[in-house]
Amino acid sequence: MPDFAKPGLRPARPFFSSGPCAKHPGWTLQALGPALVGRSHRSKPGKAKLKEAIERSREILGIPADYKIAITPASDTGAMEMAMWSLLGPREVDIFAWDTFGESWIADTVGQLKLKAQVHSAPYGKLPAMNMARERDAVFVWNGTSSGVRLPDGDFIPAGREGLTICDATSAAFAMDLPWDKLDATSFSWQKVLGGEAAHGMLVLSPRAVTRLESHTPPWPMPKIFRLTKDGKIVDGIFEGETINTPSMLAVEDYLDALAWAEKLGGLKALIARADANAAMLAAWCKNSAWADFLAEDESIRSTTSVCLKITNPWFTALDGDARAAAARKLASLLEQEGVAFDIAFHRNAPPGLRIWCGATVEKSDLEALTPWLDWAFVQVKAG
Repeated sequence: MPDFAKPGLRPARPFFSSGPCAKHPGWTLQALGPALVGRSHRSKPGKAKLKEAIERSREILGIPADYKIAITPASDTGAMEMAMWSLLGPREVDIFAWDTFGESWIADTVGQLKLKAQVHSAPYGKLPAMNMARERDAVFVWNGTSSGVRLPDGDFIPAGREGLTICDATSAAFAMDLPWDKLDATSFSWQKVLGGEAAHGMLVLSPRAVTRLESHTPPWPMPKIFRLTKDGKIVDGIFEGETINTPSMLAVEDYLDALAWAEKLGGLKALIARADANAAMLAAWCKNSAWADFLAEDESIRSTTSVCLKITNPWFTALDGDARAAAARKLASLLEQEGVAFDIAFHRNAPPGLRIWCGATVEKSDLEALTPWLDWAFVQVKAG
């Protein structure tokens, strides 16, 4: 190894995974003490806790009172596929994809549901032309978790649209402003920005989405965990805390604790401010870096949560594809071995680089402590 001194300061909390994400500052296992363990989730106190999770989420996110919110199984994927299987079919579809998760929704729509779709895609680091037709349904992610590219706003969604918008907002909710008046079905999970536990998702439905649910019968088989209606009417209990299947009440308690932290912090504005400040700190470091930069060159579309970096040093770019991937993985592995950054390797389908979570539960001071280690590790890997 070259003679390049290790930095003296280490991140106090080296948790930079893009999911499950870091627990909020100050979190301890004692937060789970009030969990309703050993009791049915369908008991009166069980349903009360689930309903509390729904309504406190509504309050923090500013979700309109006439929108319905459900707790779903299978994290964001379960919520998103529940929406797609339940709502798609009556109209042609616009699908927008710029990362691996958007590509998954293409596979679902075209490959599984066999629907006629206009696919709008872009390579990693870029956005496609967001040309959404008024008459078609639309499926898209708000923030590309594996590409580090987000939508700058909802201006591309046409007013007076006839089709529904179905949005995967899992790495955007609680970190970015979402235009609820333009979103008809929105999914997210507990494990992202608030650092909750895995396996549980949330599905938010507009009144227009409810109308579609009650007027449209999907032509394909509907698994039990996707069924939101009965006899042509929406099952209201699902949106009052009567979950379709059994949730973990430990995970519910952990989510309630995360919501309480967010409320004490100052709500959505404060959460957004923390993520913005974290991403800005990495941006300042990248500006002066001799080897790293944002995968997204356009600053206006850079994610403030799942920050994806590319390696620009000529030594690295001269390598072949496999060697670049191996070098980037070695870089992430070396940082993990040092205990200064866990789980920051690039997504397996993304260009080789690093992916550093900057959501609200990450402390800016830990990112400031991390960057000298990034430089140290790069020197080690480059030297072989």
